Amino acid sequence: MSRNQRKSLSGELVRSAIQHSFIKLNPRVMFRNPIMFVVEVGMIITFLLCIWPNAFGGESSRAFNIVTTIILFLTVLFANFAEALAEGRGKAQADSLKQTKKDVAARKLQSDGTVKNVPATDLRKGDIVIVDAGEMIPGDGEVISGLASVDESAITGESAPVIKEAGGDFSSVTGGTRVVSDSIKIRITTDPGESFLDRMISLVEGAKRQKTPNEIALNTVLISLTLIFLLVVVTLPVLSKYVHVSLEVPILIALLVCLIPTTIGGLLSAIGIAGMDRVTQFNVLAMSGKAVEAAGDINTIILDKTGTITFGNRMASDFVPVNGVSIADLAGWAALSSMADETPEGRSVLEYMKKQNLVYNAELAQGSQFIEFKAETRMSGTDLRDGRQVRKGAVDSVKKWVLANGGNVPSDLGSKSDEIARVGGTPLAVAVDNQIYGLIYLKDTVKPGMRERFEQLRAMGIKTIMCTGDNPLTAATIAKEAGVDDFIAESKPEDKIAVIRREQAEGKLVAMTGDGTNDAPALAQADVGLAMNTGTIAAKEAANMVDLDSNPTKIIEVVSIGKQLLMTRGALTTFSIANDIAKYFAIIPAMFMVAIPQMEALNIMRLGSPTSAILSALVFNAIIIPLLIPLAMKGVAYKPMSSSALLRRNLFVYGLGGVIVPFIGIKLIDLIVNLWV
Repeated sequence: MSRNQRKSLSGELVRSAIQHSFIKLNPRVMFRNPIMFVVEVGMIITFLLCIWPNAFGGESSRAFNIVTTIILFLTVLFANFAEALAEGRGKAQADSLKQTKKDVAARKLQSDGTVKNVPATDLRKGDIVIVDAGEMIPGDGEVISGLASVDESAITGESAPVIKEAGGDFSSVTGGTRVVSDSIKIRITTDPGESFLDRMISLVEGAKRQKTPNEIALNTVLISLTLIFLLVVVTLPVLSKYVHVSLEVPILIALLVCLIPTTIGGLLSAIGIAGMDRVTQFNVLAMSGKAVEAAGDINTIILDKTGTITFGNRMASDFVPVNGVSIADLAGWAALSSMADETPEGRSVLEYMKKQNLVYNAELAQGSQFIEFKAETRMSGTDLRDGRQVRKGAVDSVKKWVLANGGNVPSDLGSKSDEIARVGGTPLAVAVDNQIYGLIYLKDTVKPGMRERFEQLRAMGIKTIMCTGDNPLTAATIAKEAGVDDFIAESKPEDKIAVIRREQAEGKLVAMTGDGTNDAPALAQADVGLAMNTGTIAAKEAANMVDLDSNPTKIIEVVSIGKQLLMTRGALTTFSIANDIAKYFAIIPAMFMVAIPQMEALNIMRLGSPTSAILSALVFNAIIIPLLIPLAMKGVAYKPMSSSALLRRNLFVYGLGGVIVPFIGIKLIDLIVNLWV
């Protein structure tokens, strides 16, 4: 499911979409799209007129009727193709997921303690199974005993196995993944047909996608416009009699098709399906289209500090010497104590020295003995070949060790370690034998690029709030460094819910990321809850989105995709409605010019004849749909800016463009059609 694994618009996908375009011509299927259903009904009427030109009492041209029928048929077919193509991408993804969902045997633990082999489909919620290395996990569940490395590449697309263990936030496992090493005992948490993979398959299949509230509202507006224009066209023959103009049924159908918003009507479903598809491209599973749309309207984002804004590991950020020691001497001994230290803190000491261009004598460590960190001593270090002992660790522990070796504690050690602690850092003392050289300032480091990402959100008009269990001073330091708008220190689960409710009470939409059971209430309360796939079942059930890569910062991409979906729909709606202006100037003069010569003034495009004008407008109305399919699938490019700036750009590009392009297109088509007519 990674982006590299996803299928592009292959020939097979296009062929399948063409096939389904014809299948969708079934009136029962077309009725779900009222606008295109009206076009199909018009096509059927003109087709009947091809056989019986005088069926409705008129004297319509059989040749005109045939051409009109073909154009209307292509209009419906192009609209079906747009939807089928969007659905096809989802179905292709679903097919690959179904390969993962195979009938596997499960080793179910019986009540008497024995193990019985049963099909995975027989497992029910609450059953306990044992899965060893090399075996497939038979269903969604939680690890209740053991620790194992699990290959989740079938779900996430990432090849690196992840560690799953009982308890904590990494106990959730997904059916269809494989245990790589060790053995775990799992409690099944879903019944057949309700698993994460089952929901994933049904959600990525566009045909099963439910329309979102905004989409339903827009559809209602478009249907209303269609009904209004239908009434206008139906009453037009009666009114035209007063000016002694006889309007044939095919011309009235052509007028209706050009007046109703066929462009957006044909692309609306494809836009929604493609929006969901774009979310899955980022390995995010949206439980509904409503969640994607809501992401586009988000005003506030609640983010955890640890693991989201910061790395979650304490890293060296400074050397603080004591008692007149030079930074070079302190850094040298700190490096020697960390050369064999594979903890994140130990590696960060050497990385910080490289950044600061500090050097040390690595030869001193040759043949030395590394002293691992122990909870009892709270220190680690190195015993050198020459007998010297180097230690780093908690300040109190190092002080006791130095005093036990007959040394003294520097007078400024306490004040400098307290200063580091006050700003939220962790001081590690560095000593050699009976002398303390200074302190390593460790702090939870903000991830690179976070400040820029928060600036992007600010440009979108989105407020960021950091939640952390740290003390206010530490929280303020991290918040300032990361560039968030606000923070909540010493945060508890109920505090997160309180801030979400406070923002919602002000009429704002709120998004939140989380992975633990304690995050579940807040994820459920938020308008957009993004749970991590590595998180608990409770968190994933409460959220309306799941990030398969378990990257908490991906909420920023989700917001961008949501905004892109709303922009694409708005842009193409604007373009579609603006198109009608040119069609009015093409068809209406053509209908009345003979009886009302003054209507020639409206023929500003100087179209060749009434017949070519009507056909040109119909042809443009048909071909604009497939021309806009790539834009509907890819989405309008989104750049962070204010709502007013977005509206101006939308009106200028798609409003003005929607007026100009049809004038040019219809005129060019008329030049070709007029030669034939």
